[in-house]
Amino acid sequence: MIVVLAPQATKENLMQVTNMLEERGYAVHITEGVAQTIVGAIGLPTDPTAKGEVMEQFESLAYVDKVVAVTKPYKIVSRQFRPEPTVITVRGIRIGDPTFAVIMAGPCTVETESQLRESARAVKDAGAHILRGGAFKPSTSPYSFHGHGESALKMLAAARDEFDMPVITEVMDVRDVDLVCKYADILQIGTRNMANFSLLREVGKTQTPVMLKRGMSATIEEWLQAAEYIASQGNTNIILCERGIRTFETYTRNTFDLNAIPAVKELSHLPIIADPSHATGKASLVSAVSRGAIAAGADGLIIEVHPSPETALKDGAQSLRPEAFRELLRDLDPVCRAVGRRM
Repeated sequence: MIVVLAPQATKENLMQVTNMLEERGYAVHITEGVAQTIVGAIGLPTDPTAKGEVMEQFESLAYVDKVVAVTKPYKIVSRQFRPEPTVITVRGIRIGDPTFAVIMAGPCTVETESQLRESARAVKDAGAHILRGGAFKPSTSPYSFHGHGESALKMLAAARDEFDMPVITEVMDVRDVDLVCKYADILQIGTRNMANFSLLREVGKTQTPVMLKRGMSATIEEWLQAAEYIASQGNTNIILCERGIRTFETYTRNTFDLNAIPAVKELSHLPIIADPSHATGKASLVSAVSRGAIAAGADGLIIEVHPSPETALKDGAQSLRPEAFRELLRDLDPVCRAVGRRM
């Protein structure tokens, strides 16, 4: 349930509500907005049969505006819990700011130092804000390239320092969370790990921002519940990423769910990024899907860019050349302005 304090409520009143909830067995999460303070009571009370009585008790307090039962299976990430959109700041870049579209770009996989530096320079010059690159790569085949691991993380950190760009990279294993946090500014949870609850809990124990990709067969509710796993451990610096879902269509790699963007905006306060590269699997379609995502309300994009896609170790078919990436950003500018954003 959610306890909404009246505008005149004091810090002492907030402390009283917090103590009363904790005494009844709830975990407490506080959201202090401009006009209201919201206290979220998460979990089951010590006596579940007394839930209705507990709500009535809190409603009777003079400094409580109202008490609302949260019916969604996800609580902390719901729009009810936090009516205002969450903005996550990473090295000065504001993700979720309704006036700003964030661009994350770079190669699917860190292959060599020269390849990463060339990619970073190209996307930075074109106007990207955050550098992406895979140090650990999931593959359907056990015989495919799986990344260079820590040596690739070191290359990403060096590129961040050289080009003054925050870094996002994927973490795949609970045992690697501390290692990846050492080098990365944003942890990425890939589609195959959206339901890896042990990993979600582990990244939830950090305060490093996490970008959670939608599972390829996940409903929006399942996706938000996965985000709740992270938030329930204390890390609310969560960015959602729509990367397409698996359908009967075979022409594209996945089917990009444009509906998910406004739907998430209705259901959650978390920012949402679109991944047109994985959604389509075709470089020729990335620009059009990018424009559609921004028009639908996405807070930004994550795009694969490679200086030589034909030689890429992973996902060359969906990677843009630097010149195509520059053209994409030029094409995005009027769309951003049309929906009240800037690049």
